[in-house]
Amino acid sequence: MDLMGMMGKLKETQQKIEDTKKRLDTVLINEQSADGLLKVTLTANRAIKSITINDTLLEDKEQLEDYMILVLNNAIEKATKTNEAELDAVAKMDMPMIPGMDNLFK
Repeated sequence: MDLMGMMGKLKETQQKIEDTKKRLDTVLINEQSADGLLKVTLTANRAIKSITINDTLLEDKEQLEDYMILVLNNAIEKATKTNEAELDAVAKMDMPMIPGMDNLFK
């Protein structure tokens, strides 16, 4: 077993993961309520970039709060799936499978 080669590969993979995380800052996830009154954009790293609220929602605080929770949760779920899929792809592509190492990058 070539330990030096594996360590080099590990470093290379960590760099690719860092590069992927940086790139995910530029991947935008758009989500909106079914009626389009509330729109949210966040990065695949789950940073909120914008929230657009239709004026009609400003008249009903409770409805606005419900919309915020629903739309943000949906957007975060989509962003998380995108994030995990991208990072898993990098890890699977580059990593020699070492038992117990598969949780290292989670």
